[in-house]
Amino acid sequence: MNQPFIPPPGNHSVCQPPTSTEFVLDRCFRALARFGVFVILALVFALIFVIGEKAIPGMQKYGLDVITGSVWDPNQHLYGILPAIWGTLYSSLMALLIGGFFGIMMAIFLTQDFLPARLAAVFRTIVELLAAIPSVVYGLWGIFFVIPAIRPLADWLHQSFDWVPFFSTSLSGPGLLPAALVLAIMILPTIAAVSQDALRAVPLKTKQAAYGLGTTHWEAILKVMVPTASTGIFGALVLGLGRALGETMALAMLVGNSNQISLSLFSPANTLAAVLALNFPEAGPTEVEVLMYAALVLMAITLTVNIIGSMIMLMSNRGAKS
Repeated sequence: MNQPFIPPPGNHSVCQPPTSTEFVLDRCFRALARFGVFVILALVFALIFVIGEKAIPGMQKYGLDVITGSVWDPNQHLYGILPAIWGTLYSSLMALLIGGFFGIMMAIFLTQDFLPARLAAVFRTIVELLAAIPSVVYGLWGIFFVIPAIRPLADWLHQSFDWVPFFSTSLSGPGLLPAALVLAIMILPTIAAVSQDALRAVPLKTKQAAYGLGTTHWEAILKVMVPTASTGIFGALVLGLGRALGETMALAMLVGNSNQISLSLFSPANTLAAVLALNFPEAGPTEVEVLMYAALVLMAITLTVNIIGSMIMLMSNRGAKS
């Protein structure tokens, strides 16, 4: 016969009201968390304020001519960053297409039982180590390996399909394609790591239910797991794009630093981050004002991308809940 549960004598119950010490610690933790949020917001606004304050003289002096101009010649007081804006967006989007595809495929490969658990952990560590390599090393690797490796293919594409805008020029050295390839490798660890977390967060019962309905392994992955984790995967892509937009040294070494707007993958180009890094050391007072203007434009692009990405993820979460 089952014996009724009798609570032990004394004050040993698990469900007890918090003590005064626990209450104080909870309040302190909440206050510390709120203070941390306030500090982060204050840093963002302080950064915008400082850069904006130094950029206002350049904005008043040159106005929108800086954004719409195509010539950068401090000797003639001509400052145009439109080619740099184009190069920043073009190289980042190409890198996102390449790095996003391989990052998501790698996340699927490492989380969906294609490898033993220990071997998958080894590959995961190797991918994460890519994030620890300095960007200048990536730049040197791109100069001495990537450019010579893709030059024969680029020459063949240009000779055979020069009527296609993407192959209208030859690859003489640094250009958009080698810069985008190296940038894709640089953002790959971020996309792969966040995508893996998103796929691992999907409950195992969801996958088992898909198998119970008769799906194959790939059908369960592509029709159940990936759509369920799509919000987290999209967040990984947004983080990767933000990382690509702000990359400086590797692109300064590989993109060509040429103020021109072209669809050709092999033509040299420029980026906002490269303009800032290469011109600040020898900039005069007027040029510094314009460079701070360019930094404000780069910050606006990055913040806009992150805000739009956050809004899309928020709307998708609301749609999934409804």
